[in-house]
Amino acid sequence: QVQLVESGGGLVQPEGSLRLSCAASGSIFSIPAMRWYRQAPGKQRELVAAITSGGRTNYADSVKGRFTISRDNAKNTVYLQMNSLKPDDTAVYYCNADIRTAAWREPLGYWGQGTQVTVSS
Repeated sequence: QVQLVESGGGLVQPEGSLRLSCAASGSIFSIPAMRWYRQAPGKQRELVAAITSGGRTNYADSVKGRFTISRDNAKNTVYLQMNSLKPDDTAVYYCNADIRTAAWREPLGYWGQGTQVTVSS
């Protein structure tokens, strides 16, 4: 069994900061990629940021320069540092990871339960 557990969401004022964490646990051999998605009410889920096991990153244009994704491979944990938050960043944020549970198995995609981020004065 593999689980992804997110934490760190909450209510923050515009221009504030939050740091999200997502820890993977269970039978894990390797995690080639980890990502953060978000879904606002009435909108489709969108990719926010991604990071490979080697540290290569990419970001949605809307968060470039404000958000930073990082990971601790020893802890199987990915982070999302969110600065200069805007009301448009309000959404449920989901962690997603490609996880290999054995050397001979192809990675499968797993999702966390989501954490609410609300940016409002």
